[in-house]
Amino acid sequence: MSDRLYPIGIQNFESLRKDGYLYVDKTRLIHRLATTGRYFFLSRPRRFGKSLLISTLEAYFQGKRELFQGLAMEKLEKAWVQHPILHMDLNTAKYQSAESLDNILNDTLANWESLYGTTPTEVTLELRFKGIIRRACEQTGQRVVILVDEYDKPMLQAIGNDELQTKYRNTLKAFYSVLKTQDKYIKFALLTGVTKFGKVSVFSDLNNLNDISMDERYVALCGMTEEEIHHYFEEDIHKLASAQGLTYEETCDRLKESYDGYHFVENSEGIYNPFSVLNTFDKMKFGSYWFETGTPTYLVELLKQNHYNLEQMAHEETNSEVLNSIYADESPIPVIYQSGYLTIKDYDEEFGNYTLGFPNREVEEGFIKFLMPFYTNVDKVESPFEIQQFVKEIRNGKPDAFLRRLQSFFADTPYELIRDLEVHYQNVLFIVFRLVGFYVKAEYHTSEGRVDLVLQTDRYIYVMEFKLEGTAEEAIRQIEEKHYARPFETDSRQLFKIGINFDNKTRNIEKWIVE
Repeated sequence: MSDRLYPIGIQNFESLRKDGYLYVDKTRLIHRLATTGRYFFLSRPRRFGKSLLISTLEAYFQGKRELFQGLAMEKLEKAWVQHPILHMDLNTAKYQSAESLDNILNDTLANWESLYGTTPTEVTLELRFKGIIRRACEQTGQRVVILVDEYDKPMLQAIGNDELQTKYRNTLKAFYSVLKTQDKYIKFALLTGVTKFGKVSVFSDLNNLNDISMDERYVALCGMTEEEIHHYFEEDIHKLASAQGLTYEETCDRLKESYDGYHFVENSEGIYNPFSVLNTFDKMKFGSYWFETGTPTYLVELLKQNHYNLEQMAHEETNSEVLNSIYADESPIPVIYQSGYLTIKDYDEEFGNYTLGFPNREVEEGFIKFLMPFYTNVDKVESPFEIQQFVKEIRNGKPDAFLRRLQSFFADTPYELIRDLEVHYQNVLFIVFRLVGFYVKAEYHTSEGRVDLVLQTDRYIYVMEFKLEGTAEEAIRQIEEKHYARPFETDSRQLFKIGINFDNKTRNIEKWIVE
């Protein structure tokens, strides 16, 4: 354990600085943001430091110079003017009914009104907000700074409930539109969130909002760059290496493989997940830290609603219109990208297309493990154990045992899940073999009505063909005819050729043949 203070879960800049916690200095970028524009929007995954960013801006606009001692901001800022701040945090509530959003907004407004007063004619949420902004500016002689943390939380929690979603959307749209009408009283505004929920709808009146989510200049505003890791944590990397019995280089590689790989703009430097990095150095061991803080079930809802083929996720192609939109109803991809489970892997300049994929091992392994209980009949508790059993059976050359285990994954599949049986089979196979693939070498291909798969361990090679509504005999024949096993014929390892057939009536594996 280290004696440095790592700011895990600390979102308040003032308390972080006063208590001597480590701070990765973002104030040069923050100064640029605060002095070069007025209305900004930033989307980043959860636990990426958005709340701390907002809190740092708050301290800056309150003129709290003493908190910035020794940081880039100290030299950059000359004036240190104190502005009235309206800071709204939508992260705190559970949004389950139409009233819950109104209650939070009402409570926030009442707090501001206790500072800046109210008038009897301000009867709606919008009118109250408008009056507060004007009076705050008039009473202090300084324009107002508006900071909104997790602006989209209500709508994310209402995914799957269209009526509630529309209600939240309309409430927030009217509320945020006040920013435009009160322009002359406002110095700066930043809204942050995970998604860009129907920018068209929530922000349609706010067309002066500058979205910096995919802006090259602000890539490193949240999260950590490779350079920052070496600047702030060099000593920790050495300590982690000795704690884990690794060399310094291996430790750097492992950090990169586990937590790096977020690209919010094409061809930009990779960003590390700050939450996982801090936890790793604090506990001096690697873990799925970001993942364990909870994955939103709305992602599974979206994947299932769209009968999405999970295999696509590892190399999804899309364009910037899709990444920047949110009509979650049409495709689950933007929400999954913005939530941090996929990131930009490649960019095709000619057509403006992005290729997406999992950012790193923590996210890929965590996400697929998380999906398993939703797609198979294996519960959360058993699923890691089941994968270990699969791996052992594959390593020990026991194809019958692991195919029986696979059968149990398909047993009792809830009927409503399976509008498309083929996608369902492919999803279960993808989940199982992607997870097994972290421990043995796995190659997986799908095409119309079939899946072929190669697994390799140090002693065995398995060449498998899955048929949907065919026969196991046909599957074996296909392995021979298409020469799937040819690359391994001179290999000294033992080779299994396996033909497997799925039956739509039993919705399970009907038969397999091992040669």
